[in-house]
Amino acid sequence: MKAAYLTGHGGNEVVAVGERPRPERRPGDVLVRLRAATVNRVDLYMRDSGAGITHALPLIMGLDGAGVVEEIDADERALSVGQSVVLHPGIGCGRCEFCLRGRDTLCTSMRLLGEHRDGTFAEFVSLPARNVFAIPEGLSFGEAAALGVNHITAWGMLHGKARIQPWETVLIFGIGGGVSLAALQLARLAGARVLVTSRDPAKLERALSLGADAAIDGRGDVVRQVMAATDGRGADVVIENVGAAVWTSAMKSLVRGGRLVTCGATTGDQPPADIRRIFIRQLQILGSTMGDLGEFRDLVALVQRSGLKPVIDSEYALDEVHAALDRLASGQQFGKVVIKIGSGS
Repeated sequence: MKAAYLTGHGGNEVVAVGERPRPERRPGDVLVRLRAATVNRVDLYMRDSGAGITHALPLIMGLDGAGVVEEIDADERALSVGQSVVLHPGIGCGRCEFCLRGRDTLCTSMRLLGEHRDGTFAEFVSLPARNVFAIPEGLSFGEAAALGVNHITAWGMLHGKARIQPWETVLIFGIGGGVSLAALQLARLAGARVLVTSRDPAKLERALSLGADAAIDGRGDVVRQVMAATDGRGADVVIENVGAAVWTSAMKSLVRGGRLVTCGATTGDQPPADIRRIFIRQLQILGSTMGDLGEFRDLVALVQRSGLKPVIDSEYALDEVHAALDRLASGQQFGKVVIKIGSGS
C-alpha cells in the first residue's frame, strides 16, 4: 500500500512516500481503507526527533484518520463493511487498572497511531473495533478525521478536566491552531463566554466570525486586556497548549479559584511555577492528553446533534505530505491541514 513514513529524524528529507506492507487484520480488529488524515504537531515532533517516544523506524506517520470499513470479524455487530468511520488513535491494553476504570488515556501501555505504531498517512490501517466509530452525518472524511486528535483533546480539557459551566468565561490561547479552534467551538456549544488570543489580527477577526466574544491581541498586555473584557474579574477557565511563552499571562488571567488546563508546551516546558499565586488564589492546574473512548463517543454524538464542523485550513494529496508538514510548521494555518488519501476524500 502507499504510505508516508519516517526513515529517520531531521527535516522533510526523512519523510518518504512509497510502498509499505498492508497491515494484517487480527481478530477483534477492523481494517479501514483510509480516505483522509490531518497533520498534528506531534507529526512534526516525530519527524524532528521523536525523543522520549518509544518507536521503531520505518514508521508510518499520522494519528487521526477517517475512511471506510474494509474488513471486520464475522460476528461484529456495531460496524459493517463499507461503513464510513472515524478513528480514535489511542490503543489501550484494556486490562490495566486505568483501562478497567474507563481511563484508557492513562493506560500503562498506551500505544498511539503514528507514534508507537504505524499510523494513518496510508491507504490502510488496522486497529481494535472499540477505536472505530461511525462518522457523524454531514462531515467530509477530512472534517471527521479532525475529531480524532484536536476535538477530543479540547473535549477532554473542557469537559473532562475543567468541567465547564454555561455561565463561565473561557480564555483560549493561540486561536488558529486545531485544539484552540476546537475549544472555541465546543465552549460555545456549552454556552460559555469565550475570549481568544492571537498575535495575528486576521486570525482574531476570523475567530470573532466563528463566535468568539472577545479578541485579545497577543502582541500587547494580555492580562490587562482580559481584565478589561471581564470587568476586572478574570477568566474561570484558561485553555492553553503554548507553554512557557504564555504561562505567566495565563496564570494572571484567572479569577480566584480558576482552572488552567494545559495539553502542550510548544514554546518550552519549564515556565515559572508561581506557587504563591497558586495557593493564595486557590488555582487549579490541570494536565490533559486527548480523551478517553467514552468521551470520544460523547463527542461524536454531540457533533451529530449539533452539526458542528471542524475548521479546515487546507487540503493536500498524500504525495504532497512535505507541503502539508510545511504548512503546519509555518504557524500560518487557521484550522486543520488535511491529507487526502485515495479517492472519495
